Amino acid sequence: MSSGKPIVSVIIPTFNRSGMVREAVESVVSQTCGEFELIVVDDGSTDDTVAALKPYSASLRLVRQENRGVSAARNSGAAVAGGELLAFLDSDDLWLPEKLAVQLSYLRTFPEAAVCHTEELWIRNGRRVNPRKKHAKAEGRAFMRLLRESLISPSSVILRRSVFDEAGGFDESLPACEDYALWLALARRHDVHLIRRPLVVKRGGHPDQLTRTIWGLDRFRVRVLHSLAANGGLSAEEAGEVRAVLEEKCRILAEGSRRRGREEEAEGYLELAREAAP
Repeated sequence: MSSGKPIVSVIIPTFNRSGMVREAVESVVSQTCGEFELIVVDDGSTDDTVAALKPYSASLRLVRQENRGVSAARNSGAAVAGGELLAFLDSDDLWLPEKLAVQLSYLRTFPEAAVCHTEELWIRNGRRVNPRKKHAKAEGRAFMRLLRESLISPSSVILRRSVFDEAGGFDESLPACEDYALWLALARRHDVHLIRRPLVVKRGGHPDQLTRTIWGLDRFRVRVLHSLAANGGLSAEEAGEVRAVLEEKCRILAEGSRRRGREEEAEGYLELAREAAP
């Protein structure tokens, strides 16, 4: 870790993952680059998270708050961060040892880069899996591609503090897909830079993984898309694609709602789909 003002502030939000967050912290303090500060935001954990992190007390700043969700936890970390760059690591993921060094080198080579992310290794239930083609990482002018899939992982990103503030941080009203909203806000204004090297281990399959605990994550993407369509400021091409993706996701959600016997909910999504249609 840096003894002076850090270049990078690393923020780990966590809730009741004492074992995993300790491993995540270990992957940060083991970085070959020491130009960072580490902030762990304990979002109201009721397990032994504090005790698990005690051996690392000299290497991190622990911020504790009432449970308010991952967006609020990340924003709380950013609020006390001193670095000109922000990096995020989910408490169930890991960094490979050269992650920060490689990204800092890239950002020094390309000082115009506002958002930089990397490839990942995917581990599910302890086994390596390969992402599908549709999950190929976004780069360049990525707004249109990001509408259908969130192709940037929070654990792989470094972004400039100024652009994070410009975008308003993570939307705390969203219980999920908060990163989707932020990436779209950033990609409207900035190129997305990709390092084609896996520097993050993304772990999935555990019981509290968000995709397993919340049904229909596209519900929250629809909220983001509807807001984009309503607030304007998009080019004609962007606005058309936003409406097309909004209609598509609403019709899929309507089918899912009907299968669950939620006719009123289904009709609400169909009404949104009709409004979005050309």
